This record gives sequence, C-alpha cells and structure tokens, in this order.
Amino acid sequence: MNIITPDIKVRLVKNADAPALLNIYQYYVEHTAITFEYTTPTIKEFEKRIHNISLKYPYLVAYTDQEILGFAYLNAFHPRAAYIWAAEISIYLSHDVQHRGIGSLLYAELEKIAAAQNILNINACISFPKTADAHLPLTSILFHEKKGFKKVAHFHDVGYKFDTWFDMIWMEKNCSFHPVPVKPFISYCDIKDEFYA
Repeated sequence: MNIITPDIKVRLVKNADAPALLNIYQYYVEHTAITFEYTTPTIKEFEKRIHNISLKYPYLVAYTDQEILGFAYLNAFHPRAAYIWAAEISIYLSHDVQHRGIGSLLYAELEKIAAAQNILNINACISFPKTADAHLPLTSILFHEKKGFKKVAHFHDVGYKFDTWFDMIWMEKNCSFHPVPVKPFISYCDIKDEFYA
C-alpha cells in the first residue's frame, strides 16, 4: 500500500462539493454492486442526503488542492431512539485512488468524532459475492476487517444487480465498553467546531 501524501487533507463537506461527490458515487452505482442502487441520484437528491445526514452526523471529504478524492460519513443505524448509540459508516473513494490509505484516513477521523458523540458501535452494511465477481471486489470487507470489524449477520440473495444475486453482510465494531447509565448521544452539529472550525 502506498503511504498517503501530506497534501491529502480532510474537512467537513460543503454544499459546493455535491457535484464532485456525486461523480464519485455514480461510478459505484453504474459499474459495481457495492451499492444496490440502480440509478444515480439527481444532484438535488444527493444534496438532500448530504443535508439530512449532516444534521446529526459527520460528513467528511478527503481532498487535495486540485481535487476531491473521496467522502465518508456516519449515519443513523436505525431511526428508533434506543439505537442512537450505534451508527452506520459509509466510505466512497474515487475509483482511481484506492489503496493509498485515503479510506483509512477518513475512517480514523470518523472514529474520533464518533467517540466524541458517545457512539459506541459502528456498523457497516456490505454487499457480498457468493463467488468471485467483477462487479463486487472484496475490498470493503477486507478494509473493515483491518479496522477491527467483525461479521455479525449474513443475509442471502437479497440484492439483484447485473443479472446476479448478491448477499449482504453486517459488520460491527464495538468502539467502547457499554456503560450503564450511558452518556447521552451528542449531535455532531454541537461539537463540529472542535474538529473542523
């Protein structure tokens, strides 16, 4: 793996980033089974997704002075109140800059923020091929294993894309012990200046 260069930085998403982020995501929609979406969202829909996630959770961008290289965010694991201490993670990199440590950089930032929010579990929903498949490499699973995630659920033949049935797994990382009573969840909006002023 190549070491990330000092010119790669991480910051909070901006509204103006939406076209570049959508361009990155479009590749995954059209060419992979990493996402089960069939159609690339409109820019308006993608902007709405960014806005809604950013109300409570961090949405980060990795970039150089020349370009945006990828994005990552936490989001609600489930909308019901008792799940608030668990969050789902998503990371998307421009398909031509993978294996350079950028995903690890984004992940490290999200894990620090999750701790400050009193999030105790980070979960990842990952599509899974039953056999080797050109549309679905194992990179996401291997990445999360490296970060300490364990597989906790396996669903069979739940996604149909590119004339193929794909499985889906959930991976989980317990980031901390689970105290009783638990500290309250803190919305990212209330602490974001501590990370990205």
